[in-house]
Amino acid sequence: MSRGPTLRPPPRRERYAVILAGGSGTRFWPRSRRRVPKQLLRVLGRRSLLQATADRLRGLVPSEHVLVVTHRDHAAGVRRQLPELPHANVLVEPVGRNTAPCLALAALEVERRTAGAVLVSVPADHAIADAGEFRATLLEALTRAAHEPVVVAVGIRPTAAETGYGYIRLGGHRGRRAYRVRAFVEKPTQARARRFVASGEYLWNSGIFACQAGALLGLLDRFLPEVTGPLREAARAPRRTRHAALARAYVRLPSVSIDYGVMEKAPDTVVVAGAFGWSDVGSWAALADIAGAADGRTPVIPVDAPGHAVFGSGRLVALVGVQDLIVVDTADALLVCHRGRTQEVRRVVEEIGRRGLVEYL
Repeated sequence: MSRGPTLRPPPRRERYAVILAGGSGTRFWPRSRRRVPKQLLRVLGRRSLLQATADRLRGLVPSEHVLVVTHRDHAAGVRRQLPELPHANVLVEPVGRNTAPCLALAALEVERRTAGAVLVSVPADHAIADAGEFRATLLEALTRAAHEPVVVAVGIRPTAAETGYGYIRLGGHRGRRAYRVRAFVEKPTQARARRFVASGEYLWNSGIFACQAGALLGLLDRFLPEVTGPLREAARAPRRTRHAALARAYVRLPSVSIDYGVMEKAPDTVVVAGAFGWSDVGSWAALADIAGAADGRTPVIPVDAPGHAVFGSGRLVALVGVQDLIVVDTADALLVCHRGRTQEVRRVVEEIGRRGLVEYL
């Protein structure tokens, strides 16, 4: 099979990385709270998920070209955890409006700084086992994006029939690990997921992609002018009034994901297949799959309690005659959940809000 022509990577001065750090992490309650969401937590080692993400980008893009988009409630926490980041590299959203406005804001900033630059968008809260392979895959995505004005997604070779991930159906081969995207597929049922994996025609959708900043803005203008119109208007405001202009703009923006708003509609989308030990750490069960049965700081005594995982505050936890339980113990709240239902923890957060128990949010 032909590998196609060798493409030259874009110069480092033309590469940017955008870390999306605006999520609330409701599935990680009670550790994740409004002021300290999932991406700011140290759930896998000494560094938070956000810090680990920034660490992995070293060498791929210049340090001054790393941008973080976050909610205003989390901006101070982001700056504390990444003190090396220039103040202007933390792009602050006044309200959350999902990933399409996040990336429109970032692409406008990248294009303002370096016309013709290419960016890679990376969620702040993923876990990666092989940082070297991660960087190599992202460099390939950046390289392909630099040579043609298309979105280049990063897909993951599936290792199981997961139902918690979206999938990418592969089209024609484009050389090396790249393929044309035939379709983006929403989270499937278990039966469909098994068929996807068995066919060899699908990748997990990692939520990571590369694109020329100008090309991304063109796609956003085409498919989501209701997003780019107000943001372009705010960007033209004098610097002294820009913060207020951005706040007014965000009130008018729809809440829409980049996947739904752009990537599922964009022509000629390409995907690069990666295999670097990826997890979106989307639930306590997913974290348990990575970290094991205990967090290392909580003594656990299981008696006839298979399949457990405990994330504690240091107090001893004893389990007797139970199976497949996740236990999360904090100073003011305790979560006990079946391992197969950790995606539903967000319902607890919703109920806390309905009851007005804001001190637990």
